[in-house]
Formats: sequence, structure tokens, C-alpha cells
Amino acid sequence: MTMLEPADTDAGVQARLLHDLEPVVAENLDRHLRTAKPWHPHDYVPWSRGRDFAFLGGEDWRPEDSPLDPVAQVSMTVNLLTEDNLPSYHREIATRFGRDGAWGEWVGRWTAEEGRHGIALRDYLVVTRGVDPVELENLRMTHMQAGYDSGDKTALQAVAYVSFQELATRVSHRNTAAATGCPLAEQLLARVAADENLHMVFYRNLVAAALDRAPDATMAAIRDEVVGFAMPGQGMPNFLRNSATIAKAGIYDLRLHHDDVVAPVLRFWQVFSRTDFGPAGEQAREELAAFMAGLDAQASRFVEKRERQRERDADRATGARSASGAAGRPAT
Repeated sequence: MTMLEPADTDAGVQARLLHDLEPVVAENLDRHLRTAKPWHPHDYVPWSRGRDFAFLGGEDWRPEDSPLDPVAQVSMTVNLLTEDNLPSYHREIATRFGRDGAWGEWVGRWTAEEGRHGIALRDYLVVTRGVDPVELENLRMTHMQAGYDSGDKTALQAVAYVSFQELATRVSHRNTAAATGCPLAEQLLARVAADENLHMVFYRNLVAAALDRAPDATMAAIRDEVVGFAMPGQGMPNFLRNSATIAKAGIYDLRLHHDDVVAPVLRFWQVFSRTDFGPAGEQAREELAAFMAGLDAQASRFVEKRERQRERDADRATGARSASGAAGRPAT
């Protein structure tokens, strides 16, 4: 193991880390290939439920065709559109990690596995008429034309980011599965989530190795990505409104982000118990700790507000049912 000197330039640290982590990439790629289970998108699509649209003499989509409630429709659409931007994601990691050696082999494997997700989700939604396919295609065109650009992230920041993002996607898919009320959709989304989890483990292990080799630089990258975290779908149309819908339903919210995504990964890296940081690493850790405390408080406020709103909604529904019952009773 090579410990990088604090005095190294940032560019030098990045280049040497990519080189020094190559054996770790190869080792984790081998582990991934042994662990990953092959699956086929067509197996999870109920083709017998499909029927032609008007272009081929059938009937175009109507809202009553969908077996999904509005929240599940929103969440599955957001998840699919996020997966659709795979070409941009491939460019992001291929540019930073390279296309040679173990890094390049991983980039190709990751891209191929991720490609299945969009295929399976779109086929399921179109065949079951879960959402309006015309609107879905228009959204896809808009979202993919805009693409995804993470800015000027370094390779180290990119690895730290995807460690959190892959886990966030897994959580979103699993909770969306429960919201669909469809056993087949649950199986499909659980299969996709399993892929995302394996991808998270791969990237998480690389960051752990980077912490041993360049603790200060890696700690700074972790702080940057936690503090500035944003889901890759943030640029899609109506993302803020849809995110609010998803959060209100408890599919993905600040509490889940803190408790089920960021905190577990930080614990795995033993960020708050390490003793090998220099001044820069210590400062980054202190800033991260302060941010996490603020995020925890913000998450608690959101959950409390959501619970109060649910109670109000329940009271209104009860009042409406009581009024309806009273109106239907004959006068005495």
C-alpha cells in the first residue's frame, strides 16, 4: 500500500490513486462477477397483458388503464427516467476512470448491467399501461437531450458520490416496489435494487481503500459529496414536484437519506473513528459532522410535519365520511 504525501498536488493525488487502486478494482470486479446473478428483463414483463395502441388499430392509453396509484406512477416514472440517462453516466465514469485495464473493464460491465434496468422498467410500464406512454416518451426525449453533467468532479469525488448514489437508488427502487401493490413489479424492482446494491458495494470498497492511501484527500471528497449530494435525475422535468410527492409518501425522504444511505456508508468507512487524518482531513471530518447533525435535525422536522399533515388529512376524511353518512340517513 502506498501512502500519498499531503504535499502532492491534487492532480498528482488523483492520477496516483487511479494507478494504486487498480489492483483493488480488479479484486472487487472479480468479487462482483462471482456474486452477481444473471437475469433477463423479459422474464419480468407480463407480455400476455399487452395490447395494441391506436396506431396499430387498438386503443391509446387512458388514465383508467393504469393499475398503479398516482404516487407509484410518479415514482416509477422518476426511477425510469433516471435510468434512461445511462449514456451520460457512462461518459462521466469513462472520462474519469479510463477505458483501460480493470477500471475500463468495470466501466463496461457496470454500463451493461445498468442498461437492463431501463429496458425492464419501460417494458413493464408500457405493457401494463402503467403510465401514459406518449408522455413518458416526451419526458425521455427532454431528459436525455439535456443529459447529465456532474461538473468538474475529480475521480475521487466521483467514486465517493456513486457510493451514496447507488445506495440511494436501491432504497428508492425497493420502496417504490412496495408502493406499486403489484407482485410482479415488486419482483422486478427488487431485482434492479439488488444490482444497485452490488454496485454500491464495489464503489464503497474503493473509497475504503482510497482512505487508507490518501486519507485527507479522500475525507475531503467524502465531505464534498455528502454536503453537495443531489440525485442524478434532478434535471428532469418536474423533478422538485415529483420528489416532494415521493417524499410525502415515504418512498425517499430526508430521514431515509440520512439513516439508510449516508450514515451506513460513513460507518462502514469508520469516518468518525479514524486516527490517520492530518489537519485538512480533520477539518473535513468536522465539517461533515456538523452537516450530518443539521441533516438529522432537518429530517426530523420533515417527518414531524408530514405526520401532522397525515393526521389532518385523516381527520378531514373521517369528517367527510361522517357528513356523508348523516346526509344519507332519513330525518326522524
